[in-house]
Amino acid sequence: MGRVLVPGCGTGYDVVAMACPGRYVVGLDISEEAIKKAKQMSSSLPNADNFTFIEADFFSWRPTDLFDLIFDYTFFCAILPEMRSAWAQQIQNFLKPDGELVTLMFPMDDHAGGPPFKVSIEDYEEVLHPMGFKAVSIVDNELAIEARKGREKLGRWKRGVGHSSL
Repeated sequence: MGRVLVPGCGTGYDVVAMACPGRYVVGLDISEEAIKKAKQMSSSLPNADNFTFIEADFFSWRPTDLFDLIFDYTFFCAILPEMRSAWAQQIQNFLKPDGELVTLMFPMDDHAGGPPFKVSIEDYEEVLHPMGFKAVSIVDNELAIEARKGREKLGRWKRGVGHSSL
């Protein structure tokens, strides 16, 4: 699977869950406190050699290597809507040409205010299509916690492919 980026990783639960031999995961967050807590909670885990945490701003950070996969677990909804085009540009910059973006889209209802800010499939398409990304699939998140059932979708995006399901 190669290298994986989790932007806005918070305390790093997803980073740790995805890390394994053959898959090196980088958790990125602007919050010093979140990264400190992530490191404290995970440094002694058996898979600790398969992940790292970096305190940095997603919008100015420059990785040393590109990623095979980027997992956006509600990072998109946490940023101001006017920053979404810059988000898409960074996704394009960070992902290998044949890499994949996975997005957990939330909240998908009539949520007001933010963060989290309301999102729609069209919001993602509006910023990803100009970068050459198309949805491989977009499905309801069947693993959502009860309070979020029906309000989350899981999207898979690649450059230059057709959409297969909604």
